[in-house]
Amino acid sequence: MDQNRLCQLALHFIPGIGNFLVRQLISYCGSAENVFKANKSRLLKVPGIGEVAANSILNQKPIQKAEEEFKRAEEEGVTILLYTDEQYPYRLKQIYDAPAVLFIKGNAQLNAAKIVAVVGTRKATEYGRSITKDLVTGLTEHNALIISGLAYGIDIQAHKTALKCGLPTLGVMAGGINKIYPASHRSTAYEMQDNGGIITEQSFDTTPEPPKFPARNRIIAGMADAIVVIEAASKGGALITAEMGNEYNRDVFAVPGEVGQTYSVGCNNLIKKNKAHLLTGISDLEYIMNWDKGSAVEQAPQPDLTSLNQDEKMVLQELDKYKKGTQIDKLSWSTQIPINKLASVLLTLEFQGWVKSLPGKNYKLTR
Repeated sequence: MDQNRLCQLALHFIPGIGNFLVRQLISYCGSAENVFKANKSRLLKVPGIGEVAANSILNQKPIQKAEEEFKRAEEEGVTILLYTDEQYPYRLKQIYDAPAVLFIKGNAQLNAAKIVAVVGTRKATEYGRSITKDLVTGLTEHNALIISGLAYGIDIQAHKTALKCGLPTLGVMAGGINKIYPASHRSTAYEMQDNGGIITEQSFDTTPEPPKFPARNRIIAGMADAIVVIEAASKGGALITAEMGNEYNRDVFAVPGEVGQTYSVGCNNLIKKNKAHLLTGISDLEYIMNWDKGSAVEQAPQPDLTSLNQDEKMVLQELDKYKKGTQIDKLSWSTQIPINKLASVLLTLEFQGWVKSLPGKNYKLTR
């Protein structure tokens, strides 16, 4: 078993350590493996790490838990995807609170060319279900990945319509990968695994408790190009997803509803407050997204270089000269960046999916 991958998953099991602190620990220590080799005084120097977290790292229990989790995943056909893995969803990696680990069952292309999240109330009306069917059916020509939360109402209608149309569909869960909720949607979740699948950041056996649903919603928002709210009351999970979509700079759409109806209020308010594009059909989404029919390609668009600092750009330009990769010493000499600083730059680029580390302190571009 890859020791660094094992240690990276182990960080997920340290009490009080969130996704940001996982990356902070790895950045400070140089690798996940080095986190567990560090002494207590060094760990306590990492911002956000206190006595409890440091002691949890030192007692090695998270390592044992990670070993059990990898073994169980292998037995149950579950893929464990870490933040630094090349297959990690490119769009999700762009958000500041991206999950450090994902558990996936199925064959979904997480970096599909077009991904649309369809969300709404659990108490969908016939109007809402009809709009959902029409929208998802219209996305067939784009071969879009349909993502939602497996919930009652609009969510499950989106998943079922995608299956009927032969579109890949992905259900994002608030509990462990083996805790499908609601249980009545278990058969649909199994069917989705033939063309799409289910995904969660929670470890096996985690109960889908209420506080975990907003966290689930950020994954839906972070993975999508476009988020469509079909029906929503004045408060609820669909509106949380829409708010997060705006925060992550995603295109948010809302279907207008009849004035005075409970499940029209949320969508109408999003439109009224300019927090969502008005959507009356697939053509509105195609126009705003500038999607031509049948134009889907295999790979997602590449990240924007303007988000990188000067050192990061310099390193990428230099690595582009070495298609099979080069050693960190040579890279330091050619860029004139000190090795200790260069190691941090390379780690940041690896987190962002630009660079892949190879044996012998070699690095290469992933794109």
